[in-house]
Amino acid sequence: MLLTVQGVDAYCYTGGKTFDAALPTVVFLHGAQNDHSVWALQSRYFAHHSFGVLAVDLPGHGRSKGAAKTSVEDLAAWLLELLDAAGVAKAALFGHSMGSLIALEASHQAPQRVSQLGLLGSTYPMKVSDTLLETSRSDEQAAIDMVNIWSHSSIAQKPSFPGPGFYAMGGAMRLKQRISQINPEQVFYTDFFACNAYANGEAAAKAVRCPTLFIFGLRDMMTPPRSTKLLTSSIAHGKVVQVDAGHELMAEQPDAVLDALLGFARVLS
Repeated sequence: MLLTVQGVDAYCYTGGKTFDAALPTVVFLHGAQNDHSVWALQSRYFAHHSFGVLAVDLPGHGRSKGAAKTSVEDLAAWLLELLDAAGVAKAALFGHSMGSLIALEASHQAPQRVSQLGLLGSTYPMKVSDTLLETSRSDEQAAIDMVNIWSHSSIAQKPSFPGPGFYAMGGAMRLKQRISQINPEQVFYTDFFACNAYANGEAAAKAVRCPTLFIFGLRDMMTPPRSTKLLTSSIAHGKVVQVDAGHELMAEQPDAVLDALLGFARVLS
């Protein structure tokens, strides 16, 4: 589905079903150098089980036009305008990594618009090392290689996981390379810069009143569980689920992530 947001096309995958704003709406927000496809299993299942689904491509990513946004605050404001364009008054926001910061900030900018928060592979502050930040600017492929290694718990997934012929690391690599081909304007650097610079996370977290779910990968090296204490303590009512995965937990543990999100979201319906 294409919407017009800030004067340009914004793409949302609706899970193979026509979007119906009368249904409980769930918005899926991807992380750096990704697009809506990282939520393929989860978004499609929700859409076929009585939810309205908007799995977005952020500006400059995938099929959405415009330049990539340089701040989490601007991305959150864009998201709220997208909800307006879709005719959605209130939605559950499920975000992975950078997407989790966008969801958190959107809940701070407009708490009345957010029914639930699902924060996956999240932490605050979401600092990016100087080396990785500079590499993403000077040698994007090297940065993709670094992140791809650090984001997976193993270089090889077990057979038939999550399906025959599926290679999680290879798929993640090609997606990031495709985003670079679609938009050569250093999207990876822009995304990392936004994550690194975001400074409102603690205030936003302390203001959260809606039901909140954290899903963390036990072997996540990008946002390791030990780094999440500020966020989880600031949202003390949040429920924590841990899965045996690295940072790419939607690909490495797709069913476990789906089960956790679906159980959490069913209170909407």
